[in-house]
Amino acid sequence: MLIIIISAGCTDINKTPKRVPVARAGDQILYLDQIPRLIQPGTSETDSSAIIQNYINKWAKKALLLQKAEENLSPQLKDEIDSQLEESRANLVIYQYQRQMMLERMDTVITDAEIEEYYSANQESFTLNTNIVKALFIKLPVETPNIDRIRMLSRSNDQSELQQLETYCYQFAEKFDDFNEEWVSLDRISVELPQEITNEESFLRRTTHYESYDADSAYLYLVTIRDKRLRSSPAPLEYVKEDIRRMIWNIRRIEFIQSLENGIYNDALKENIFTILNK
Repeated sequence: MLIIIISAGCTDINKTPKRVPVARAGDQILYLDQIPRLIQPGTSETDSSAIIQNYINKWAKKALLLQKAEENLSPQLKDEIDSQLEESRANLVIYQYQRQMMLERMDTVITDAEIEEYYSANQESFTLNTNIVKALFIKLPVETPNIDRIRMLSRSNDQSELQQLETYCYQFAEKFDDFNEEWVSLDRISVELPQEITNEESFLRRTTHYESYDADSAYLYLVTIRDKRLRSSPAPLEYVKEDIRRMIWNIRRIEFIQSLENGIYNDALKENIFTILNK
Protein backbone atom coordinates (compact mmCIF):
# COMPACT_ATOMS: atom_id res chain seq x y z
CA MET A 1 0.00 0.00 0.00
CA LEU A 2 2.85 2.41 0.80
CA ILE A 3 4.34 1.75 -2.63
CA ILE A 4 0.98 2.61 -4.23
CA ILE A 5 0.82 5.87 -2.25
CA ILE A 6 4.37 6.89 -3.11
CA SER A 7 3.80 6.12 -6.79
CA ALA A 8 0.58 8.11 -6.74
CA GLY A 9 2.55 11.15 -5.59
CA CYS A 10 3.97 11.40 -9.11
CA THR A 11 0.56 11.18 -10.83
CA ASP A 12 -2.68 13.08 -10.84
CA ILE A 13 -4.78 11.23 -8.26
CA ASN A 14 -7.85 13.15 -9.41
CA LYS A 15 -7.85 10.87 -12.47
CA THR A 16 -8.23 7.76 -10.29
CA PRO A 17 -11.53 6.13 -11.37
CA LYS A 18 -12.51 5.25 -7.83
CA ARG A 19 -11.37 6.09 -4.32
CA VAL A 20 -8.59 3.87 -3.00
CA PRO A 21 -8.85 3.00 0.71
CA VAL A 22 -5.53 3.20 2.55
CA ALA A 23 -6.32 2.57 6.23
CA ARG A 24 -9.24 1.98 8.58
CA ALA A 25 -9.56 3.18 12.17
CA GLY A 26 -12.80 2.00 13.72
CA ASP A 27 -15.59 3.25 11.48
CA GLN A 28 -13.38 5.78 9.69
CA ILE A 29 -11.57 5.08 6.41
CA LEU A 30 -8.61 7.06 5.07
CA TYR A 31 -8.61 7.28 1.29
CA LEU A 32 -5.66 7.87 -0.98
CA ASP A 33 -7.06 11.20 -2.22
CA GLN A 34 -7.20 12.48 1.38
CA ILE A 35 -3.44 12.19 1.85
CA PRO A 36 -1.63 15.44 0.99
CA ARG A 37 1.31 15.51 -1.38
CA LEU A 38 3.99 14.85 1.22
CA ILE A 39 6.80 13.42 -0.90
CA GLN A 40 9.24 15.90 -2.41
CA PRO A 41 11.16 15.03 -5.60
CA GLY A 42 14.38 13.23 -4.83
CA THR A 43 13.17 11.70 -1.56
CA SER A 44 14.40 8.14 -1.11
CA GLU A 45 11.94 5.23 -1.02
CA THR A 46 12.81 4.53 2.63
CA ASP A 47 12.23 8.13 3.70
CA SER A 48 9.04 8.32 1.61
CA SER A 49 7.66 5.22 3.33
CA ALA A 50 8.47 6.67 6.74
CA ILE A 51 6.75 9.98 5.92
CA ILE A 52 3.59 8.28 4.67
CA GLN A 53 3.52 5.85 7.59
CA ASN A 54 3.90 8.72 10.05
CA TYR A 55 0.96 10.56 8.44
CA ILE A 56 -1.25 7.45 8.57
CA ASN A 57 -0.35 6.84 12.23
CA LYS A 58 -1.24 10.42 13.18
CA TRP A 59 -4.53 10.16 11.30
CA ALA A 60 -5.37 6.89 13.05
CA LYS A 61 -4.60 8.22 16.52
CA LYS A 62 -6.78 11.26 15.96
CA ALA A 63 -9.65 9.23 14.45
CA LEU A 64 -9.57 6.64 17.25
CA LEU A 65 -9.37 9.32 19.95
CA LEU A 66 -12.35 11.13 18.42
CA GLN A 67 -14.39 7.94 18.33
CA LYS A 68 -13.50 7.12 21.93
CA ALA A 69 -14.52 10.63 22.97
CA GLU A 70 -17.81 10.35 21.08
CA GLU A 71 -18.54 7.07 22.88
CA ASN A 72 -17.79 8.36 26.37
CA LEU A 73 -18.91 11.99 26.45
CA SER A 74 -22.21 12.59 28.20
CA PRO A 75 -25.23 13.69 26.12
CA GLN A 76 -25.16 17.04 27.91
CA LEU A 77 -21.56 17.70 26.83
CA LYS A 78 -22.34 16.63 23.27
CA ASP A 79 -25.27 19.04 23.17
CA GLU A 80 -23.02 21.81 24.52
CA ILE A 81 -20.42 21.10 21.82
CA ASP A 82 -23.09 21.16 19.11
CA SER A 83 -24.36 24.47 20.46
CA GLN A 84 -20.85 25.95 20.49
CA LEU A 85 -20.21 24.75 16.93
CA GLU A 86 -23.49 26.25 15.76
CA GLU A 87 -22.70 29.56 17.48
CA SER A 88 -19.15 29.61 16.03
CA ARG A 89 -20.44 28.94 12.52
CA ALA A 90 -23.11 31.64 12.85
CA ASN A 91 -20.52 34.18 14.07
CA LEU A 92 -18.14 33.31 11.23
CA VAL A 93 -20.84 33.57 8.55
CA ILE A 94 -22.05 36.92 9.97
CA TYR A 95 -18.50 38.25 10.19
CA GLN A 96 -17.77 37.36 6.56
CA TYR A 97 -21.04 38.95 5.41
CA GLN A 98 -20.34 42.15 7.38
CA ARG A 99 -16.83 42.27 5.93
CA GLN A 100 -18.16 41.83 2.40
CA MET A 101 -20.73 44.62 2.89
CA MET A 102 -18.07 46.93 4.36
CA LEU A 103 -15.80 46.37 1.36
CA GLU A 104 -18.67 47.07 -1.04
CA ARG A 105 -20.52 49.92 0.67
CA MET A 106 -18.62 51.56 3.52
CA ASP A 107 -16.90 54.90 2.91
CA THR A 108 -13.23 54.32 3.76
CA VAL A 109 -11.88 57.72 2.69
CA ILE A 110 -10.77 59.73 5.74
CA THR A 111 -9.68 63.29 4.94
CA ASP A 112 -7.11 65.39 6.78
CA ALA A 113 -9.92 67.79 7.69
CA GLU A 114 -11.80 65.00 9.47
CA ILE A 115 -8.64 64.02 11.33
CA GLU A 116 -7.99 67.61 12.42
CA GLU A 117 -11.61 68.00 13.54
CA TYR A 118 -11.45 64.82 15.61
CA TYR A 119 -8.12 65.91 17.14
CA SER A 120 -9.48 69.34 18.10
CA ALA A 121 -12.59 67.83 19.68
CA ASN A 122 -10.66 65.18 21.64
CA GLN A 123 -7.29 66.79 22.25
CA GLU A 124 -7.37 66.01 25.98
CA SER A 125 -7.34 62.31 25.06
CA PHE A 126 -4.00 62.61 23.28
CA THR A 127 -1.47 62.96 26.07
CA LEU A 128 2.07 61.74 25.54
CA ASN A 129 3.25 58.80 27.62
CA THR A 130 6.80 59.16 26.32
CA ASN A 131 9.19 61.94 25.37
CA ILE A 132 9.30 62.61 21.63
CA VAL A 133 11.67 64.59 19.43
CA LYS A 134 12.44 65.78 15.95
CA ALA A 135 16.14 65.12 15.76
CA LEU A 136 19.24 64.24 13.80
CA PHE A 137 21.33 61.20 14.77
CA ILE A 138 24.77 60.35 13.37
CA LYS A 139 27.19 57.57 14.28
CA LEU A 140 30.67 58.04 12.83
CA PRO A 141 34.01 56.21 13.06
CA VAL A 142 36.41 58.58 14.83
CA GLU A 143 38.87 58.38 11.92
CA THR A 144 36.26 59.85 9.52
CA PRO A 145 37.86 62.62 7.40
CA ASN A 146 36.51 66.15 7.88
CA ILE A 147 34.83 65.10 11.12
CA ASP A 148 34.90 68.68 12.44
CA ARG A 149 33.11 69.81 9.29
CA ILE A 150 30.45 67.12 9.82
CA ARG A 151 30.07 68.21 13.45
CA MET A 152 29.50 71.83 12.34
CA LEU A 153 27.07 70.86 9.58
CA SER A 154 25.02 68.74 11.99
CA ARG A 155 24.23 71.89 13.98
CA SER A 156 23.13 73.90 10.95
CA ASN A 157 19.59 74.77 9.88
CA ASP A 158 20.64 75.80 6.38
CA GLN A 159 19.26 73.43 3.74
CA SER A 160 22.33 73.57 1.49
CA GLU A 161 24.59 72.72 4.43
CA LEU A 162 22.27 69.91 5.50
CA GLN A 163 22.54 68.49 1.97
CA GLN A 164 26.32 68.58 2.33
CA LEU A 165 25.96 66.78 5.65
CA GLU A 166 23.83 64.10 4.02
CA THR A 167 26.49 63.56 1.35
CA TYR A 168 29.21 63.17 3.98
CA CYS A 169 27.10 60.81 6.06
CA TYR A 170 26.23 58.55 3.15
CA GLN A 171 29.96 58.23 2.51
CA PHE A 172 31.29 57.77 6.03
CA ALA A 173 28.58 57.34 8.67
CA GLU A 174 27.86 53.98 10.25
CA LYS A 175 24.32 55.25 10.89
CA PHE A 176 22.50 58.40 9.81
CA ASP A 177 18.88 59.13 10.73
CA ASP A 178 17.25 62.44 9.95
CA PHE A 179 14.01 62.79 11.94
CA ASN A 180 13.62 66.53 11.31
CA GLU A 181 10.19 66.03 9.75
CA GLU A 182 9.04 63.13 11.91
CA TRP A 183 8.24 62.85 15.60
CA VAL A 184 9.94 59.83 17.16
CA SER A 185 10.30 58.55 20.70
CA LEU A 186 13.54 59.68 22.35
CA ASP A 187 14.04 56.03 23.31
CA ARG A 188 14.50 55.24 19.62
CA ILE A 189 17.62 57.43 19.61
CA SER A 190 18.90 56.92 23.15
CA VAL A 191 19.09 53.15 22.67
CA GLU A 192 21.79 53.80 20.05
CA LEU A 193 23.99 55.83 22.42
CA PRO A 194 26.85 54.28 24.41
CA GLN A 195 25.82 56.05 27.62
CA GLU A 196 22.35 55.80 29.13
CA ILE A 197 20.21 58.93 29.44
CA THR A 198 19.10 58.67 33.05
CA ASN A 199 16.67 61.61 33.11
CA GLU A 200 15.14 62.21 29.71
CA GLU A 201 13.11 65.30 30.68
CA SER A 202 16.17 67.03 32.16
CA PHE A 203 18.25 66.01 29.16
CA LEU A 204 15.75 67.49 26.72
CA ARG A 205 15.31 70.73 28.66
CA ARG A 206 19.03 71.50 28.64
CA THR A 207 20.23 69.82 25.42
CA THR A 208 20.09 70.91 21.82
CA HIS A 209 23.35 69.37 20.60
CA TYR A 210 24.77 66.23 22.14
CA GLU A 211 28.04 64.39 21.53
CA SER A 212 29.25 61.11 22.92
CA TYR A 213 32.41 59.11 22.29
CA ASP A 214 32.72 55.37 22.74
CA ALA A 215 36.38 54.53 23.30
CA ASP A 216 35.78 50.78 23.04
CA SER A 217 34.25 50.90 19.56
CA ALA A 218 35.96 54.15 18.44
CA TYR A 219 32.71 55.79 17.35
CA LEU A 220 31.53 59.37 17.72
CA TYR A 221 27.79 59.98 18.25
CA LEU A 222 26.17 63.29 17.27
CA VAL A 223 22.59 64.21 18.17
CA THR A 224 20.85 67.48 17.28
CA ILE A 225 17.42 68.08 18.85
CA ARG A 226 15.31 70.27 16.52
CA ASP A 227 12.07 70.09 18.49
CA LYS A 228 10.72 68.24 21.53
CA ARG A 229 7.56 67.40 23.45
CA LEU A 230 7.78 66.09 26.98
CA ARG A 231 5.89 63.23 28.53
CA SER A 232 2.40 64.19 29.85
CA SER A 233 2.10 67.11 27.44
CA PRO A 234 -0.41 67.18 24.55
CA ALA A 235 0.68 65.03 21.63
CA PRO A 236 1.24 66.87 18.32
CA LEU A 237 -1.31 66.11 15.63
CA GLU A 238 1.36 64.65 13.33
CA TYR A 239 2.38 62.16 16.00
CA VAL A 240 -1.14 60.75 16.53
CA LYS A 241 -2.49 61.25 13.00
CA GLU A 242 -2.49 57.56 12.06
CA ASP A 243 -3.99 56.62 15.44
CA ILE A 244 -6.83 59.06 14.80
CA ARG A 245 -7.33 57.66 11.31
CA ARG A 246 -7.76 54.18 12.81
CA MET A 247 -10.15 55.53 15.45
CA ILE A 248 -12.34 57.24 12.85
CA TRP A 249 -12.34 54.10 10.71
CA ASN A 250 -13.35 51.98 13.71
CA ILE A 251 -16.20 54.38 14.56
CA ARG A 252 -17.42 54.14 10.98
CA ARG A 253 -17.16 50.37 11.07
CA ILE A 254 -19.26 50.13 14.24
CA GLU A 255 -21.85 52.56 12.90
CA PHE A 256 -21.99 50.74 9.55
CA ILE A 257 -22.51 47.34 11.20
CA GLN A 258 -25.22 48.76 13.49
CA SER A 259 -26.94 50.35 10.48
CA LEU A 260 -26.69 47.09 8.55
CA GLU A 261 -28.20 45.09 11.42
CA ASN A 262 -30.98 47.63 12.01
CA GLY A 263 -31.79 47.78 8.29
CA ILE A 264 -32.14 44.00 8.01
CA TYR A 265 -34.22 43.94 11.20
CA ASN A 266 -36.58 46.70 10.08
CA ASP A 267 -36.99 45.16 6.63
CA ALA A 268 -37.90 41.85 8.28
CA LEU A 269 -40.56 43.60 10.35
CA LYS A 270 -42.06 45.34 7.29
CA GLU A 271 -42.13 42.14 5.26
CA ASN A 272 -43.47 40.12 8.18
CA ILE A 273 -40.41 37.87 8.11
CA PHE A 274 -39.91 38.49 11.82
CA THR A 275 -42.76 38.51 14.29
CA ILE A 276 -43.09 37.92 18.02
CA LEU A 277 -45.45 35.00 18.49
CA ASN A 278 -46.09 35.24 22.24
CA LYS A 279 -46.13 38.69 23.81
